[in-house]
Amino acid sequence: MKRTRARIEAVDPVMRRRRRALAVTALAALALTACGSEEQDSQGERAKSVDAVSARKDTAFTKMLDEVARECPPPGTKRKSPTPAGEARTAPVEAPPGATVEPPPGGAVEPVAPTSGPEAELDAHDWCAGVQHTQRVAEALLQVKQPDPAQVRATLHGLGYIDERIHGLKQSGRATKFVIDLRDKGGRLCLDGTAHGELTEVDACVAPADGSFDIANIHRRL
Repeated sequence: MKRTRARIEAVDPVMRRRRRALAVTALAALALTACGSEEQDSQGERAKSVDAVSARKDTAFTKMLDEVARECPPPGTKRKSPTPAGEARTAPVEAPPGATVEPPPGGAVEPVAPTSGPEAELDAHDWCAGVQHTQRVAEALLQVKQPDPAQVRATLHGLGYIDERIHGLKQSGRATKFVIDLRDKGGRLCLDGTAHGELTEVDACVAPADGSFDIANIHRRL
């Protein structure tokens, strides 16, 4: 009986150490699991936050597009064909704000829509919206004394154009070039710009209606 008791007394501390080791291992595993769960939750919350910010930007951008084109024909409106020579117009056409106008022989003022170049490919809505966008962007960039890419991006942000729609922003000599994707509701409008002080130029360009935006596929002025 003494020997048995001695063996039990010798084995018992070993068993206690093993149980403690198992308990520590289990606690460590639980801690790692909790940390992993918290990290996943944190990543999920960050992803939700990024998505929410992106959604707000998209909403604000769409609202800006609607505001700029508020006086333009509805999207998809076809451009009217030029009146054949010798045929009288039945009613004068009202020029959208900022459109180039030219007085015809009769003295009335009518808008002059392009008959060639990329603008001629745009429907009535995009052509009208393009006039508004080119004017507001050019006027804002003319106020930038040093139009480097950072300043141009900040100016475009101030007008409501978001990074996801700004492409090809880069310095070229003293000028900064950029393209803005303005496609909306099936439209094809984009802007092709060069910020260069008093030599700043912003023109409408045409992009494919479908697919991701690619500068290589746009139709711009030569």
